[in-house]
Amino acid sequence: MNIVLWVIAVVLAAVFTAAGLRKVLTPREKVVEDMTSLEDLPAGAIKLIGVVEVLGAVGLVVPAALDIAPVLTPLAASGLAVTMLLAAAVHARRKEYPLIGINVVLGGLALFVAIMRFGPQAF
Repeated sequence: MNIVLWVIAVVLAAVFTAAGLRKVLTPREKVVEDMTSLEDLPAGAIKLIGVVEVLGAVGLVVPAALDIAPVLTPLAASGLAVTMLLAAAVHARRKEYPLIGINVVLGGLALFVAIMRFGPQAF
């Protein structure tokens, strides 16, 4: 089970790093062009979401890998699960129902990692 959790954490970290860096490094207009859900948000809020995603991705892997404060791994997973819950709420408000599925899958995987790393597979 430990290997499965590591694989899920690394995959989630890659997805959230890519999504977060895109939001942080790309101008607002280009991000909104591809992610219309963000059109109601100012540039600063989009950048903040990107930073949260990147920090969450780092928190999924680095603390456990380096064995420095490994409790941060399930905390990061919990934070990413909440982020996906909030993203799903935004998509629901905008009636972008197909996009909610992505949030459910990513949030569910993050929640699974959080539960397992807080519980039976803790470091």
